[in-house]
Amino acid sequence: MIAAGLQVLDALAARDGGFSLEVRAFDWGSERYKREGALMPGDGIEQLRAFDAIFFGAVGAPGVPDHISLWGLRLPICQGFDRYANLRPIGILPGIEVPLAGVGPGDLDWVIVRENSEGEYAGMGGRAHRGLPEEVGTEVAVFTRTGVTRILRYAFRLAQRRPRKLLTVVTKSNAQRHGMVMWDEIALEVAEDFPDVRWDKSLVDAMTLRMVKSPQSLDTIVATNLHADILSDLAGALAGSLGVAPSGNIDPERRFPSMFEPIHGSAFDIAGKGIANSVAAFWTAAQMLDHLGETSGAARLMVAVESVCAAGILTPDIGGKATTQEVTDAVCEAIRGSNIQLSG
Repeated sequence: MIAAGLQVLDALAARDGGFSLEVRAFDWGSERYKREGALMPGDGIEQLRAFDAIFFGAVGAPGVPDHISLWGLRLPICQGFDRYANLRPIGILPGIEVPLAGVGPGDLDWVIVRENSEGEYAGMGGRAHRGLPEEVGTEVAVFTRTGVTRILRYAFRLAQRRPRKLLTVVTKSNAQRHGMVMWDEIALEVAEDFPDVRWDKSLVDAMTLRMVKSPQSLDTIVATNLHADILSDLAGALAGSLGVAPSGNIDPERRFPSMFEPIHGSAFDIAGKGIANSVAAFWTAAQMLDHLGETSGAARLMVAVESVCAAGILTPDIGGKATTQEVTDAVCEAIRGSNIQLSG
């Protein structure tokens, strides 16, 4: 996916001429873990510090436990650079059939803001009495006033910039009466500084129903680390496939390089078949360009992606027959302004 994304970015840079990319590739991942026992070197964070952005591929492989790949690479990078906002836009692209009847591109246009530094993924907890009948495992969700306030302010500012100026705050404060009630209270406080933003709140379980039954009622959504992780997968499915779902791990203060990654995972079942959907990587690349100030390039890239999808050049996960390379080549041709055509 990253190779496909870089091919499209190269075509875009050649077409626009307004920017160029200096790319360095790192072999950090599951194969490195199998060879050396670590997904990245001990000074990995320092190696990344000087870059403007990170374009991150899915990490995982059969035989490598998921918690090893997550805690061995992605989470240390995100937490090491305090990228507290995980931004996940999602929408229905032209030409893609979606599971919701009567719902089209204008009806599902969301941005999910995921708190990305604490909450349920803080890493607090442990296990005791392993293997015994009384074995205990604990996961402690950590919510701080600083962490909750800054992600809510980020979400309100984002909603303020979007045409509908509409924000939904998602918690589970009926059952989780400490951290989630604190979220609700801080949302009330922060909202006072954004009188032009309409906002409401929803319990996370009710939110799943609302996303399916009333997608038009939503625009910008903010939730905890775990809740937003789950809801964004549902959002990807409602948009046709996780293969179209991008994300950016953002440091809003720009102290450190932000990291951009498709959210679809490693997809072991189709590995090596050449049919993985590269649209998420392209949309993620557009997010990265926008973050770097190349807004016209980001817009051109998304127009190219939409034109290719509208032409029916789609991978099997969204009802097409094209390969990853055919979709990538078609997007490159659309960027160059040429006619798009599916071979074979």
